[in-house]
Amino acid sequence: MSNDALQTAFTPFQLGGLTLRNRTIKTATYEGMCPDSIPSDDLIEHHRRIAAGGIGMTTVAYCAVSPNGRTFKEQMYMRPEVMPQLKRLTDTVHAEGAAASIQLGHCGFFSKNTELPGRRSLGPSRQFNAYGLFKGIFFSKAMTHDDIRQVVDEFATAAERAKACGFDAVELHLGHGYLLSQFLSPWSNRRTDEYGGSLENRLRLPLEVVRAVRERVGADFPILCKVNLRDGFRGGLDIDESVQICQALEREGVDAIVMSGGFTSKTALYLLRGDRPLKQMIEVEESWAQKLALILFGPLVIRKYPFRELFFREDALRVREAVGLPLVLLGGAHSAEALATAMADGFELVAIGRAVIHDPDFVRKIESGEIERSGCTHCNQCIAEMDRGGVACVLPDAPGRRQAA
Repeated sequence: MSNDALQTAFTPFQLGGLTLRNRTIKTATYEGMCPDSIPSDDLIEHHRRIAAGGIGMTTVAYCAVSPNGRTFKEQMYMRPEVMPQLKRLTDTVHAEGAAASIQLGHCGFFSKNTELPGRRSLGPSRQFNAYGLFKGIFFSKAMTHDDIRQVVDEFATAAERAKACGFDAVELHLGHGYLLSQFLSPWSNRRTDEYGGSLENRLRLPLEVVRAVRERVGADFPILCKVNLRDGFRGGLDIDESVQICQALEREGVDAIVMSGGFTSKTALYLLRGDRPLKQMIEVEESWAQKLALILFGPLVIRKYPFRELFFREDALRVREAVGLPLVLLGGAHSAEALATAMADGFELVAIGRAVIHDPDFVRKIESGEIERSGCTHCNQCIAEMDRGGVACVLPDAPGRRQAA
């Protein structure tokens, strides 16, 4: 491990008009801390602890751009009613010396939100929605051009409101099998108009969203895009097309690309790697029908992917060779060596998730030399905790373990 490379991770970085105190970013890991779709004090404290632990920028996860863009009804969506609490959050994060970003997304067909009009989700094409099966949301509606124009405006309005709340950047969610990812993927986008078919056409909606957001937030406000390197299954997006997508986003003037992977409705653990927390997922599931489905079919449909550090590195290096804009390496950065490797490879920024869920002071401790590796065991039980009071580490000795009330 190169000590010089490691120290680079703790130097300031200029991202658009924003100066980060170091090159670490808290990934947008869904927190599950927005009862009634309102950001809670627990959400603010969650990000405060991570900011106080030395992260360069923390990211509030998966804020929907509209009520109909929610995967589930408890999910936060951007609107005037949530803005005062989000302003409290950004003020709190800034007071700890970190920057704050918010991830903006639309679920597309992947929804079990019972408040959807007519129980119909939106998608690039008509699509069976297994996730919403037990909520009566069986199929998505293929979006009309009016639907597309409305979604573009919803993204732009949400970004404008995020800036007004004091966020320093926005992350547009183009990955993980949500709406913009569904348009990019040849598996889910079966349209025959100008929004489907060729990669150029499948890129049309995501680029329209980027342009509309840029127009609202201004030239210096950082726009990051989370993009799949691969969908993770046959017939989905592959690395060759992903490289082309990243090149198109660079031409469009985005400030950084967060490189990820996986399609939530098909390869749920592709973006995590490690153990399958099936037992915990069954425990927190409220619907007995869904509990039974998980017991019977969970081992078959929720595939396990072995964990290794920097598991997206090889594909990310393909992107590094093809673009010059800042890249955020995501996926298993759990040690000093991993951070040093990312810097030595030429990635400007590193995204960290489970390591700071396990210990919010992970970044500070790595920088000081107090630790060399996270204590996270990749059990992924923290993901099930999203439905049990909010994401948290369950390991008995974890600094990030939820404290008893």
